[in-house]
Parts: sequence; structure tokens; C-alpha cells
Amino acid sequence: MQRQSPPNQHYVKKFIYYAALGVPHVDIQKYRLKISGLVENQLEFTYEQLLNMIDTKYTKDFHCVTGWSVADVEWEGIKLKKLAEMAKVKNEAKWVIFYSLDGYTATIPIEDALHEDTIIALKMNGKPLDIKAGFPARPFIPHLYGWKSAKWLTEIEFVKDYVDGFWEERGYHERGNVWEEERFKGEGFSHKGWKRNPIF
Repeated sequence: MQRQSPPNQHYVKKFIYYAALGVPHVDIQKYRLKISGLVENQLEFTYEQLLNMIDTKYTKDFHCVTGWSVADVEWEGIKLKKLAEMAKVKNEAKWVIFYSLDGYTATIPIEDALHEDTIIALKMNGKPLDIKAGFPARPFIPHLYGWKSAKWLTEIEFVKDYVDGFWEERGYHERGNVWEEERFKGEGFSHKGWKRNPIF
């Protein structure tokens, strides 16, 4: 069966790694992943706790906004929807902000965060994420471009109002759906004039 490729993407064999703010040092003993913002329960997890919560394993392609994709990557992690349910996210939450150890941030709509395939990835191709790939944890949203998959994840904040992340404030798209080819702001979807395109 022929693979369906998103618009203007080409497949490569290996990941091309980026670190816009440099690769940070990770002290895994001190590492914590926080769930914050518009939630009834503020949560905090150690790396070991996260590993013990893994509930999803699947094979999905990874798509970079610069035009390359990697096929058939095996991911293991925790459904973000599960963490949201544990935190009891409030109804007024409309956006999710990911914070990284290096100071990087990325923003996605709540609908994408709660998508069934959205996970906090801890393993790739049967092994823990390596440091270049975002160890110890990163979100992975298969239908969004890779810049939304913030490496070295330390906090997930649920908020009401849209806030630019690192690349969004540099003109990249608020949502970044690969199938809608939402690479830059003004292409299809806007947080100012919410145009709900199907994402499933």
C-alpha cells in the first residue's frame, strides 16, 4: 500500500536534530514534569513515575515543518488526555503551553492536546529518548508539525488565552496541522478568527 504523504513533505531515513536554544543538561534525579494552569489538581511527576504510567505504544510518522518526514517511528508514552483527566482540566482551558528545560515553549489548541493520539513520549524505537531527541520527555502529536513536540519537557500548562511560543512569535502557525499545511500564520486557521478544520 502506498504511503500517504502530507503536502510538500519528503521522507528521509534519519532525524535531523535541532536545538534552537542549545541542548540542556538534564539532572534526572531532580527532574519533574508539572501539570499546571486551569486545573483542579496541580500535578508533578518524577521520571520513574512517568515510566510506570506508560499506556500507549504505536508507530507513527514524524513531520518537520521544514519539509522532511521520518516514516514508521515507534513511540511509547502516556496519553496527554489521561494526564488532563488526572489534573481535572477546567472547561475554560482552550490552549496548552509546553515548557522545556532550555526555555523553549510551544502552544497548541486544547483539541489537539486531548486528541487520542497525543502522548507524552518517553521512548522512541524501543529505547528511552536520547538527549538530542528530547530526553527525558516530549509531547508527540502525530498530526502536528514537529516544532510543537517540545523537547526536554518540564511543564504542561492549560490556559484560556492564546500565547505565542518560541516559533509562533517568529511567524509560525498557531496550530501547525501537517495535513492542512499550516506552516505559517495566516494559513487557514487563526486563534483570532477560530476556524475549526477537522483534525481527525
